[in-house]
Amino acid sequence: VQLVESGGGLVQAGGSLRLSCTASGIIFSIKLMGWYRQAPGEERMLVATITSGGSTIADSVAGRFTISRDNAKNAVYLQMNDLKPEDTAQYYCNAEGVASFGAHDVRDFASWGQGTQVTVSS
Repeated sequence: VQLVESGGGLVQAGGSLRLSCTASGIIFSIKLMGWYRQAPGEERMLVATITSGGSTIADSVAGRFTISRDNAKNAVYLQMNDLKPEDTAQYYCNAEGVASFGAHDVRDFASWGQGTQVTVSS
C-alpha cells in the first residue's frame, strides 16, 4: 500500500495549509489514518489520528489543526490554521488496515508516506 502526501510548503506565521494523503493499492479496509511530524534533531511525534470511532489531536496543535477523512477516496487531510514557526517539520501520513498483496495474500498493513515539508516563517 502506497501513501502519497501533498500540500506542504512555505507559509508565514498565522497562515494556513491543508495537507492531503491518499492511499493506493488493493485495500479492503483502513482502520486508522494519521499524521505525524518530525523536526530536525527531534523524534517523530504524533499530530493527529482518525478512525471510524473518532479522532485524536496533539495538545500542541489542538484548536488550530483539524484532521478529516474521505473513506471513499482512502484519503486523509490535515487542515492547519494559525501556523507557528514551531510547526515547521516534515509531515508524514500513516495508515493501517487490510489489503491484498497477491493471490491468496490478504493481511494487515501499516504504511507511511514519503513526507511533505512544512516551513513556517516568523
